[in-house]
Amino acid sequence: MGRRHSNQRRVNGILLLDKPTGITSNAALQQVKKLYRARKAGHTGSLDPLASGLLPICLGEATKVSGYLLDADKHYWVACRLGERTSTGDAEGEVLEQRPVDVTEKRFRKAMQGFLGDIEQIPPMYSAVKHQGQRLYKLARQGLEVEREPRRITIHSIELLEFDSPRVEISVRCSKGTYVRTLVEDIGELLGCGAHVADLRRLGVGPYDDAAMVTLATLEQRLADGGEAALDALLLPMESGLSQWPEVRLSGDAAFYLRQGQPVLVPHAPTAGWVRLYLGDKRFLGVGEILDDGRVAPRRLLNVS
Repeated sequence: MGRRHSNQRRVNGILLLDKPTGITSNAALQQVKKLYRARKAGHTGSLDPLASGLLPICLGEATKVSGYLLDADKHYWVACRLGERTSTGDAEGEVLEQRPVDVTEKRFRKAMQGFLGDIEQIPPMYSAVKHQGQRLYKLARQGLEVEREPRRITIHSIELLEFDSPRVEISVRCSKGTYVRTLVEDIGELLGCGAHVADLRRLGVGPYDDAAMVTLATLEQRLADGGEAALDALLLPMESGLSQWPEVRLSGDAAFYLRQGQPVLVPHAPTAGWVRLYLGDKRFLGVGEILDDGRVAPRRLLNVS
């Protein structure tokens, strides 16, 4: 075990990676992990190889908060191609059908507004959803199609950016679990011409936006110019993805008992919900939840000195 980790570092934090097109999210993750020589790393929600943009990478103890980012809302820029339906719902798939496009900007605006709010989506066959233990995309590659249960998702906003039929660009803010490919396909079906995603870029995940993203090329250059310290300077604090939750600051005694798994009573704590836990003014300890009796219960604690 020691030899396996001999060339790896204990590095903790969140990197906002600008994933390039043409590679999987896992391939991008492995490149980041190698550059940082990190012992542990995980990402917060896959982007298809076709898609680029914001992919938060959690290193070290930050992987313990990655699940909360998976639940966060997302923001996408989407280029749609009207008149063509593909096997995958995007430009990587085989064109299954072509239809004439007789759609005005007004009709498109009206159609897309019909998907605002809480809606039900059927996951596409080319997705990582499991059916009887197998990923749907594996079944799809075998030419199989199975019945899928609809899922409830929320489209918070959908904005038309450019209409140049058959190409249309939109901005979508949505809840976790939203398949943008399915949204575009459904809009195309409502218009009667069909549609697929021609290009996709993620601009936001939870509290993060694209302003602080860095590319793999930038990481390589910083490592060459400034070493690992230059890479570490790009990492955001582990708790930065949980900024919407209130803080609870613990005394030394309360923190001790909390680390033993015991709920503690903290004066002036919130009365309900999830919270960020700190020792004193600075040190982030992890995630807690307020119990019905007002005590703070530990839910996910970090192992950092």
